[in-house]
Amino acid sequence: MLCPECSSTHKSGQPLNGVLEVELSGTLESNDPLDFLPVEGQYFPAIPVGNTPLWQPENLQKKYGFPELYLKDDGVNPTGSLKDRASFLVAAFARKHGIREVVVASTGNAGSSMAGVGAAAGLKVKLFLPKTAPQAKMIQALQYGADLVLADKNYDQAFSLSLEYSNTRGGMNRNTAYNPMTIEGKKTVSIEIFKQLKKAPDHVFVSVGDGVIMSGVYKGFRDLLQLGRIDKIPVVHAVQASGSDAICRAMESGDFDGQAESPVRAAKTVADSISVDTPSNGHLALKNLKAFGGHCFRVTDEEILCAQKELSSTCGLFSEPAAATAYAGFLKQKAALDSNETCVVLLTGNGLKDINSATAKIVVPEKSINSLDEL
Repeated sequence: MLCPECSSTHKSGQPLNGVLEVELSGTLESNDPLDFLPVEGQYFPAIPVGNTPLWQPENLQKKYGFPELYLKDDGVNPTGSLKDRASFLVAAFARKHGIREVVVASTGNAGSSMAGVGAAAGLKVKLFLPKTAPQAKMIQALQYGADLVLADKNYDQAFSLSLEYSNTRGGMNRNTAYNPMTIEGKKTVSIEIFKQLKKAPDHVFVSVGDGVIMSGVYKGFRDLLQLGRIDKIPVVHAVQASGSDAICRAMESGDFDGQAESPVRAAKTVADSISVDTPSNGHLALKNLKAFGGHCFRVTDEEILCAQKELSSTCGLFSEPAAATAYAGFLKQKAALDSNETCVVLLTGNGLKDINSATAKIVVPEKSINSLDEL
């Protein structure tokens, strides 16, 4: 799963060393995202992952004067999140190689995703979640038939327990970044954006926790560049919650080693899906940002919840807080952008996955009525 030489130098409290990527070689005439993946089509389960809508939010375009603003809604994937793209490829890889059990740690979405896609693929899924994961995500995973284990502390502990389980008791570990298929599967979102726009966008806004979705976005555009389909990599805006900002801090200090003397900061944010103490894919995420001129910046929980409410009430798209973080990033950066450039906001998960957080910006009626006279 990891380069054995590089991973042997791993330091506690640091991102994974030796994260691997799939190398694209040769030529490819197809624009079908599945043809860009390293597993043959017959191994993919019969579940409709991908091909999610890229649409123009007219009200937001007019409000902010960005006629080329687009929303890529990955919350309409079968289990409600972009993580299905990774699970889809992991499941196909497992079926091709005769693997029957997949082990995964998650803050919620990756686990429910692997459980759902795994069910369609006929796989057994062992899932480690922190006990603080939203109940909706736990229930979703259990409905799909996952064997659920709750870690007492946080996602980082769940990650460690899942690795110990797969190393000692078997099964293929699907952990984000640790399994190369997770980055590779997520790259299909970039290839779809290219197909839908018939060009590369100028800017892509991505919510970032452990950095794997962002690395997948970069990988898709890098493949397209390598094949000569596009002329340049879009500017990727990595948006982190201020309470879970390890990649931003590394970007500012130059690397993760610059933080080695200070203790790991416990993540705390309303955006649970991007709440991680140590970003597992931090090194590769930082490398991509530096190599291709990406930006990394923070938004507050208040900005995230306001962005979530505006998306819902202005254009009818209800995203969970971690997804709305990307839109909060667009709102924060828009004054510095050329309003005629093409901007894509990647929305990674459905709002129904975490309804408790969504109640912060709404008012629920306290009383019922029997007649209109009581209004």
